[in-house]
Amino acid sequence: MVQPFNDTTRRNIAERCADFARLSPSEPALGLKRAAVAIALVEAGEGVDGTALLLTLRAAGLRAHRGQWALPGGRCDEGETPVMAALRELQEELGLELGPADVLGLLDDYPTRSGYLITPVVVWAATSADISPNPEEVASVHRIALDDIERADAFDFVAIPESRRRVIRFRHAGQFIHAPTAALIYQFREVLGGRDTRVADLEQPVFAWK
Repeated sequence: MVQPFNDTTRRNIAERCADFARLSPSEPALGLKRAAVAIALVEAGEGVDGTALLLTLRAAGLRAHRGQWALPGGRCDEGETPVMAALRELQEELGLELGPADVLGLLDDYPTRSGYLITPVVVWAATSADISPNPEEVASVHRIALDDIERADAFDFVAIPESRRRVIRFRHAGQFIHAPTAALIYQFREVLGGRDTRVADLEQPVFAWK
């Protein structure tokens, strides 16, 4: 079902986020660094009526996770909250200037194999026409319509010999996007459906463990 990019959809998603029983914020386990990503909601664009989230392809020149799909975000600077870090990273990566009033809610923290505890921050980006990717960090930006993540076949789960946990995959444009990004998008999909689904136990592929 297409969700138009308007105030009604904004209010509905904010209500879903408020109703979500987020797990109590946790301190990073030993060796984990705190990070945040933005689930930035924008107009779908390109003749498509609806709301979408922003997904980036990381630049090839980055030191870590180069060329991988990601939500805008990064490590929290000293003294930053996850909300502050997510908003800063949106500005640094995509040129989007948003503030606390644009934040709709937070999802569960997700611990990664590469050493981070990620807090997803859901934001409403009414100024998405102003997107200006930083080429040093972002190779390309993609708008993923919310009805695409709500498809019954959008996600699947596979087993790998290296872990007892299920690996989650999100299908997009003929490719598979993996956790942590896939896990966070999956939980957001579940929140939209009014479900308190946990994702911290969903596994990442081995190539993302470093």
